Amino acid sequence: MKLKKMLCAVFAVALLAGCGDKTPAAEATPTQAPTAAPTEEAEPTEAPEADEEPDDEELEAQGFGLKDRSGNDIMVPAEAEKIISMAPSTTRVLIDLGLADRIIAADTNSQGSYGAELADDVVYFDMMAPDQEQIVAMEPDIVFTSGMSSYDGTDAYGSVREAGLCVADIPSSASLQDIALDILFIGQCTGTDDEAQGLVDEMDAALEQLSAIGKTIPEEEKKTVLFELFTPSADYPTIYTAGPGTYINEMLELIGAKNIAADADTDWPALSEEACIAADPQVILTADMYTPDVINVLLTMTGWENVSAIKDKAVYQLDSDQVNQPNHHVIDALIDMARYIYPEYYDESFEELRPAA
Repeated sequence: MKLKKMLCAVFAVALLAGCGDKTPAAEATPTQAPTAAPTEEAEPTEAPEADEEPDDEELEAQGFGLKDRSGNDIMVPAEAEKIISMAPSTTRVLIDLGLADRIIAADTNSQGSYGAELADDVVYFDMMAPDQEQIVAMEPDIVFTSGMSSYDGTDAYGSVREAGLCVADIPSSASLQDIALDILFIGQCTGTDDEAQGLVDEMDAALEQLSAIGKTIPEEEKKTVLFELFTPSADYPTIYTAGPGTYINEMLELIGAKNIAADADTDWPALSEEACIAADPQVILTADMYTPDVINVLLTMTGWENVSAIKDKAVYQLDSDQVNQPNHHVIDALIDMARYIYPEYYDESFEELRPAA
C-alpha cells in the first residue's frame, strides 16, 4: 500500500488551498517629486521603512494561514511554544514529535494515558466541558481540539476563538489515510514537518508489509471477527462495535479478516447479543477498558457457549489507547490483531514494525 505518495499529494493540495494571502502590499506612490536632480556628490534618497516590502523572515514571523482538519480557516503562529492538546490521540503525537515540554495543558484523558510523560505543572481540562476562560488566560500559541468536544453541535471553544487564539480542530478520523493526514497537519502547525513525515513513513511501511500478508490469505481461511468496545451487561445489554466507515474495520480487512459488523447500517453499531451469537465469530477482540477481568467475563457469558470464539478460547484484549486513539500507534493494535487472528501468517518479525514509544 503506497500510502506515502498519496498522502503527500492530498496534503499538499489541502495546504495550498487553505493558505492565506501572503501577497505583500503594493509599494506606496511618492507624494512629492524631487525639486532638483541630485548631483554626483548627493547621497541617494532612501525610501521610508514603511514603504519597504516585507522580507520572508518578516512574513514568517506573522505566522501562516491554512485550513484545520475540519476545514476551518486558521492562522497558525510562526512559533508554537505553548501548546494545549484536548485529545489524547493528539497528545501522543505531540509527545512522539518531541514536543512534550511545550504542552502547557491537556485533557483529562491525556492525563490518564500520558500524564507521566508530561511536565508536573501541566493543567488538565475536561474534554467535554473545557474551562475556556482559563484556557484564554494561559495564552497558548495553539489549541488542538477534537470534534468530540462539540458533539452536541455547540462550539466548546467559541470564546477561545473569539479571543483571537489559534484553535485547530481535528475530528475523529474515519480512515488510516485520515490518521496520517492528521499527523502531517500537527507537524505543519508545530514546525516539526520532517519528524511528522517520519512517523507517517514508518506507518506507511508497516501498513504495506501487513497488507501484503493479508492479501495472501485464501478466502476460505479468512476468519470472522467481533470487535467489541463495551461488553454487554444487565444494565447495558448491547455490544458496541466498529462498522463500515471506520479505520478499525479497515484494519481488520487489511490483515485479511472479516468484521461481522462490516455490513451494518451505521459506522458504530450497537449489536444485540442474539445478533452476535448468530454471527458465530471465530475470534473476539475486545478494547473494553471498563469491565474487570473482561476476557473471563466474555468466555463465561450465558448463551455464548457454542460460539466458535468461545469454544476455541480465541478471545483477546487489545490496548484501548492504541486501538481507540487515531494516531500512528494504531499500528501497534494492528500488529496485535494480526498475530491474534492469524499467528500462522504473522510471526514475531512483525514486532519490528511497531512505532517507537
